[in-house]
Amino acid sequence: MRPHLLALITAIAWGVGGYFEKKGLNLGGLSPQIGITIRTAVALVVLAAVSLPHWKTIGQAGAQSLLYLIVGGGVVAGSVGMLCFYAAIKGAPLSQVMPIAFTSPLFGALMGILFAAEPVTVKTALGMILTITGIVLLTI
Repeated sequence: MRPHLLALITAIAWGVGGYFEKKGLNLGGLSPQIGITIRTAVALVVLAAVSLPHWKTIGQAGAQSLLYLIVGGGVVAGSVGMLCFYAAIKGAPLSQVMPIAFTSPLFGALMGILFAAEPVTVKTALGMILTITGIVLLTI
């Protein structure tokens, strides 16, 4: 599947998922911590099954690669990010939370520019400005 199509499916899944997560938290009177724990437990089962054929590659990855995945994916994005996201969707309308929470492409682009020496093109700069403008318009 093409990467851009996969990215679009990601956005749809996260947007639709956020709606159901908010409904589940509020309907059940659940804490954000319980919500993210349920989500993560289900995702762990699904992802473990899908990734089973690939587990043998972990030994080849190296410690630095695994550390990046553990800190970046497990701690920063998977724990801190998701705990904050669940607390936000529990306490505010999705129409305000989602545009702010999903500025991750903006921060990803900034990380690429600042730390991976990715080029800043006119298109990239304009896209970042339009992203910020859209977020401001949706949340004020």
